[in-house]
Amino acid sequence: MTISTRLTTPLRVDPTALAPEVGFFRYGVVGGKVLLTNEGGEFHFLEQDRFDTFLRGKIDGEERVELERKGFFKTGLDIDRMAGRIRRKKSFLGGGPHLHIVVTTLRCNHACKYCHASRTDMDRVDTDMSLATAREVVEFAFGTPSRVLNFEFQGGEPTANFAALKFVVEHALEKNRYEDRELLFSLVTNLTLMDDEKMNFLVDKGVMVCTSLDGPEDLHNKNRGWIGKGSSYQTVSGWMEKFNQAWIAKGLDPNLFHVDALMTCTRDSLSRGREIVDEYVKRGIKSIHLRPLNPFGFAVNTWKQIGYTMEEFLAFYQDTLDYILELNQQGIFIQERQAAMFLTKMLTPDDPNYTDCRSPAGSGSAQLAYNFDGSIYTCDEGRMVAHMGNDFFKLGHVTGTAWNDIAKHPTVRAIAVASIQEALPACVDCVYKPTCGIQPLHNYMFDGDLFGQRPRSRKCQEFFGEQADLYRRLAEDTDGRVEKIFRRWTIQRSRPGTIPYPTEGSA
Repeated sequence: MTISTRLTTPLRVDPTALAPEVGFFRYGVVGGKVLLTNEGGEFHFLEQDRFDTFLRGKIDGEERVELERKGFFKTGLDIDRMAGRIRRKKSFLGGGPHLHIVVTTLRCNHACKYCHASRTDMDRVDTDMSLATAREVVEFAFGTPSRVLNFEFQGGEPTANFAALKFVVEHALEKNRYEDRELLFSLVTNLTLMDDEKMNFLVDKGVMVCTSLDGPEDLHNKNRGWIGKGSSYQTVSGWMEKFNQAWIAKGLDPNLFHVDALMTCTRDSLSRGREIVDEYVKRGIKSIHLRPLNPFGFAVNTWKQIGYTMEEFLAFYQDTLDYILELNQQGIFIQERQAAMFLTKMLTPDDPNYTDCRSPAGSGSAQLAYNFDGSIYTCDEGRMVAHMGNDFFKLGHVTGTAWNDIAKHPTVRAIAVASIQEALPACVDCVYKPTCGIQPLHNYMFDGDLFGQRPRSRKCQEFFGEQADLYRRLAEDTDGRVEKIFRRWTIQRSRPGTIPYPTEGSA
């Protein structure tokens, strides 16, 4: 089955035919049924002949009671419950940036085909963050209002400047003795510059590690070339095992404490989804994020060799998700991370605050990125845009900018305006609006402005297609087995000192 990237429905609603007791709803056809959603994040499936009965207010019995409970009828509507659900879904508003991406260096020993991190050669020590700048980054982050501070180290390859990484961790821990924030650390690394001293420091200080694993050895090495060296895969998999054993030696639960991994889908990946999942299962990784390419950085020049259409990616996504569900039904637990994020929005009262999929977007308000020189950007992608010659997403510098200046910055305000779905054509009446979100930077890259054209946006097509597939699976789930698996995916057992979605970057 092909996943549509656009909403096409044969149903039309005549507003004059609506019964006055029918409440607000959005609708679309999914899996042969009509999907209703509303602002409280509730959803309901109706058979198509029952949809007309619903519109006329004539639906009765247990289904009427259920629709009233969910807020699809004005009669019996619990305003306080609905307001409480909306408030809980938007509880991330006003909290300040919790994610602080620290770029310790632009140096990297890999030449990945899809790299968009503006890497430099290993001899470019002029792109290393100084310890003085590292101190200012920590001071600035603690000057923001969020009770949670997650320092996420990226690059380049961040361990190429381990001194700055180590300083940030130690200075933040010392400062937090008096600040009493919820302090988190995560490292996005290719693991090929790791050694025992670095590993012991990271394990002792509670720094969670995320690496890149694109699949079996041949696929991983083809995507992620290690300059002048041998198999990146062998080194990465070896260090993954050493880290996992180190956490076990500390008496920590291996289901919670293990190396996480990210994969990036290239054209070569499209026919190998099941092999990729098997690689993750073999490594004991419980979560896989099937990530499409972003046409930034190196990928702009290599797109003809490694790129694909969004329809091709969504076909890969659906087939691979089929296999992941098969494994779960066999008792082998592994979740797809993007699906888990959407399902948390769909099946629970909560929003996981994934900064690239919320409304308003979190760039500049929920996350900040600090370049090696102390420049502050809305997000890591904003930093990458700057390396392409455009400083639109630069917000200031750690030595001369206050948090209030960031919060009031015209770019941060513009991003917020451009990502409020209630004011955007194609979003305001989309059936997936309550569970979706926008990253205006992608619009800016593709269309030249923050607002963009949603139906043409690859990110909109991706989110639309993935949500359509998840709702379709629920609509066709006659025995409840799929929903049981999906609900398990929404249970996030946070590691002590971490948050459910520890990293949003790339290695």
